[in-house]
Amino acid sequence: MSTAMNFSSKSFTPRPPDKGAFPLDHFGECSAFKERFMECLRRSGYESAACRQSAMAYLECRMDRRVAQLMANEPLEKLGFKDLINEKSEEKPEKS
Repeated sequence: MSTAMNFSSKSFTPRPPDKGAFPLDHFGECSAFKERFMECLRRSGYESAACRQSAMAYLECRMDRRVAQLMANEPLEKLGFKDLINEKSEEKPEKS
């Protein structure tokens, strides 16, 4: 009796993760935002919570560059910035 299994009948097709990885910014379209974020991290002792505004701006830049496909467009609420969006909308005065 043979206990060998035939694995060739099933094929695995790898696919990239939905979130957490995106292409490099080869043309530096968002490098200014990245540098502001990195400077904020250095100033805050690498406390990322203190730099959430910079992180949000960086991700917005990447999503706005759809031609370069730097990042798929995703609602900022789903990326963990719901509280910052609410603060932003409260700061804007309503037009009368």
